Amino acid sequence: MDSARALSDARPTPFWLEDPGRPAALPTLVGDTRCDLLVVGGGYSGLWTALIAKERDPALDVVLVEGQEVGWAASGRNGGFCAASLTHGFGNGLQRWPSELGRLERLGVANLDGIEAALERHGIDAEWERTGEIDIATQPHQLDELQEMAEAVSRYGLDITVLDRDELRAQVDSPTFLGGVWDKDGVAMVHPAKLAWGLKEACLRQGVRIYEHTPASALREHGAGMAVRTPYGRVLAGKVALGTNAFPSLLKRVRPYIVPVYDYALMTEPLSAEQLASIGWHGRQGLSDSANKFHYFRLSADNRILWGGYDAVYRFGGQVRHEYDQRPETFSTLARNFFQCFPQLEGLRFTNAWGGAIDTCTRFSAFFDTAHQGKVAYAAGFTGLGVGATRFGAEVMLDLLAGERTERTELEMVRRKPLPFPPEPVRWAGIEITTRSLEHADRTGGRRNLWLRTLDRMGLGFDS
Repeated sequence: MDSARALSDARPTPFWLEDPGRPAALPTLVGDTRCDLLVVGGGYSGLWTALIAKERDPALDVVLVEGQEVGWAASGRNGGFCAASLTHGFGNGLQRWPSELGRLERLGVANLDGIEAALERHGIDAEWERTGEIDIATQPHQLDELQEMAEAVSRYGLDITVLDRDELRAQVDSPTFLGGVWDKDGVAMVHPAKLAWGLKEACLRQGVRIYEHTPASALREHGAGMAVRTPYGRVLAGKVALGTNAFPSLLKRVRPYIVPVYDYALMTEPLSAEQLASIGWHGRQGLSDSANKFHYFRLSADNRILWGGYDAVYRFGGQVRHEYDQRPETFSTLARNFFQCFPQLEGLRFTNAWGGAIDTCTRFSAFFDTAHQGKVAYAAGFTGLGVGATRFGAEVMLDLLAGERTERTELEMVRRKPLPFPPEPVRWAGIEITTRSLEHADRTGGRRNLWLRTLDRMGLGFDS
């Protein structure tokens, strides 16, 4: 079976959002309402903010508004890799915040533990599996890069296991695998939509008022607080937390720092016992290769393989549109690469093919700030790391809104913002040149051309 035939029956919808446990939509806000804290956005960022706000102060009146339904965007269609890293991986953190990386790693582990504890505390069944993740070398030069990273990690006292070719293929068998490094405890696998829906239910039980199909269209000061306009009313709030991420921020000053980049994924039909035995994968780890244009892949609870990544597509003008969720040329590439990785699974079919927008910034990890004299806070720029790091971002936003000095707010990562993107058409041209340069580096043993070396010196985050 060729890759095109394997895709022939794939539905153009995110696998996770097809789950029969998907909750019914909540009513739209009609008229005006008042609250102490308004959270804008019903993805992980907003849900964690609302839930933690109520846990910190059960008497706080919290409202959350979502333009569609909770979890319908990136939070319900990602790969389900929930990582401890707050910095888009150890290497990115080492490059940007070497003096506080130890603290960032410790806070990241505590954040991942906090997510696990919250799922248990609120009875959220999100198919949580703390299996860790293996970064895989598929080209010889990547072996040296992974070895260097493992040595750097060990100097910080962190635990990581280096696997040679045979050791790796004993874990997961692919003829393309040359070696890898295994972070055994720093990543969990999760059903992303069930996580969002579980957080929604936990928020409701704590007394958060949630309005779906209620997009926020304007933000302005109103007396001692803020007013947010919605299609059929307003929310008058003492303070506002913005968790809109890839979508245009209500604060126009934030928009130059974010570009939406489209990521794509496939989901296979469930593997038979014989198919699963042919690749092993008894540890059920999350996997990703180490190329600049990389794949990430994992097993679902019913032993399907999610296979995503490779292409990261920016559209001129930075618009987020439903039609961009489908890109047949990317799906064909993903399918072809899948069978190169796992030729023993020839004949397996894909049931779902979908995409979605990721909020990307130039340092590849979240940034934070306040506006309107501290009455509005935001966290954005998670760059595909939002499954875990959004909970940390929620804590930061709530600290900032409270005016508290905490270990989180004193971080350089929190106090400083990344470089903004230039305006169009320079933005589009720069991203195109960068994408092609990264492709060239993958073809030439990882050698970075003058353009990439210049970006490195400028501190821009285009390293993966």
